[in-house]
Parts: sequence; C-alpha cells; structure tokens
Amino acid sequence: MTKPSLSRLFAVALSAGAMLAVPVTSLQAQEGPGAGTTVRMAQATWDTGWFEAAVYKQLLEKLGYTVEGPTTLDNPPFYQAVSQGDLDLWVNGWFPLHNSYESTYSQGAELVGYVAKGGALEGYLVDKASAEKFDIKTLDDFKRDDVKAAFDRDGDGKADLVACPPGWGCEINIEHHLDAYELRDHVNPIKASYAASMADAVAAYGEGTPILFYTWTPNWTVDTLKPGEDVVWIEVPEVDLPEDLMSLADAATLEGVAGCVNNPCKLGFPANDIRPVVNSSFLEENPAIRALLETASLPIEDIFSQNARMNDGEGSQSDVDRHAAEWIEANADLVDEWLDKARAAAD
Repeated sequence: MTKPSLSRLFAVALSAGAMLAVPVTSLQAQEGPGAGTTVRMAQATWDTGWFEAAVYKQLLEKLGYTVEGPTTLDNPPFYQAVSQGDLDLWVNGWFPLHNSYESTYSQGAELVGYVAKGGALEGYLVDKASAEKFDIKTLDDFKRDDVKAAFDRDGDGKADLVACPPGWGCEINIEHHLDAYELRDHVNPIKASYAASMADAVAAYGEGTPILFYTWTPNWTVDTLKPGEDVVWIEVPEVDLPEDLMSLADAATLEGVAGCVNNPCKLGFPANDIRPVVNSSFLEENPAIRALLETASLPIEDIFSQNARMNDGEGSQSDVDRHAAEWIEANADLVDEWLDKARAAAD
C-alpha cells in the first residue's frame, strides 16, 4: 500500500481544519449579537411589572445575551445604580411619575422606547355601593364625618386609604395630595405592602365593608374589582401636582375613563408611559439592545390579563417566566421582526 505524501497529508489537514471552522462560524452567528455579553437587569418591587421584565429578559436571551437577574429593587436604589453603571437596565420606568428621579438617572442613564405608551392610569377608587350610598364624588367627601366613619376600619377616626409603600413614586404624589387637599385629619394612608393591603381590601369588600384605595393600570386590582361594576374612580377636588409635575396638569384630567364618576375624569395623576431605563454607556456598546427597546412593546390589555392570572394564584417567578414564554410564542411573527431589527443594528 502506498503511503500518502507529506503534501497530501498537509492538504487533508487544511481541509479538515476548514471543515471544523465552518460550524464555529455558524454557531457564532446563531448566538447573536449578545454572545459573550452579560446584562445586569433589575425589576420593580410591584409584581404587576414582573411580566414585562420577564418578556424583555427572554427577548435579550434570544439575542444571545446572558441576563443576570432581574434583581428586585425600589425606585431610588435602581435609578442610582443604573446611573452609576452598577446595573444596566429595567423596563419598569413610569413617566412622568418617575420624573422625580431625573436628577439621579440623567447623570448616566436614559429612557429608550416604550413598553406601553399612555395606557397607564393612576387614581383613587371607592366601592360602587358606598359611592352611591354616601354620594361620594371627590376626595373632599372624606372630610364628612359619616363618610370617615364608614371607611374607618382600624378605629382611629379616619378613613383608611390603601396607599403606596415608602420609596414608590406614587407615595410622593399621594403625600402631596394629603397636604394639598387638607386631608391629614381625615384620611389614614396605609403604606404597608401594597399587595397585602389590597388583598385585605378585597376581602373587606367581599364582606360588604366600604373600601378606598389608590391603584394604577395595568394592575390585577382593576380586574378583580372592575371599575363601573364593583368600584368607581373618584375625582380630586382640583388638579394639584408636585412642583416637578405641574407642567403636566392638563394630562391629569382624562376623557372616557371607564367607571369614573364624571367625564372627563379629574383623576389627579397624569397618564403614564411605561418605559425602559438604560445605562447610557451600556447602550452605546450594545446597539442591538437599543434597537430592540426602540421597537418592542406590549399591549396594555395583555399585561392586564397576565396580572389577573397572577392574582388567581399563578404568581411565582416560574409562573411569570412561563407566561412570558407563552406570550412570546403566541406573538412569534412580531417578535421575530423585533429580533431581526436588533440583529441588523449590530451588523
């Protein structure tokens, strides 16, 4: 048998090397623009925002990024961390509600794209039966002794209001309202865990007890207690916002709010956009992420539906991750368009 020449062996080796190299290049292409890059992600403390975080995390992973977290944080530490580059992003920014953190995040971070534009409402609600019985139209009605007594569940002589925990943007606005409308002697804001406080309020409603609460949309509360059927949005006496939001006063009175006691409805809070907030240096280094965030969004109705599933017992992180995966699969064509644009931006 004739031995192959050295030149023949060298040619075979080159050919084999070329064959081995092809799958490596192909694999790199499949990994996407995020291959080798880690994204440090956060999510809000309100669990109604976890679905959005889960969807965007999975989108980033489809681009090849490794995603750490999301770490659950209150607003102040997140905005500090993202501005300093200790975290890269979250998709739970509420604006203009979070405008009060602009002096912090603007030092090194920016808003990119919209998770949900203009559909996020805030305001105060009362169970419908009590609103009709006591003719409650605005927060001013809680200065009346008969109304205070009906809504006083802890016996302190004040109407109980399910409010927001310390550190939330809505806490700042509610505190401002209590002073602006001179309600300190009439309304007791409950600032414990929002989910626990609302669960208690829902139970009280089921027993026929009057309830007053703050909420926002999207949120499971307005699926469990439907405006116009179970509860009604009430108005503020007049629009009075913190100084940094006063330029948005006109946006705090809205037309066509379902279940409001009046139309237009003087909610007292400007309608919000839900937006990603991202470290600027990280964005510059990752054009694919900028393109994804500028393109992707979630229908507000789909967030409502997922929040209702959470409230019905599917609230674990594994449940939320599954909901996100199901949403991505159900919207595969749209998602593929987003991912293609992100990949093109990285070329």
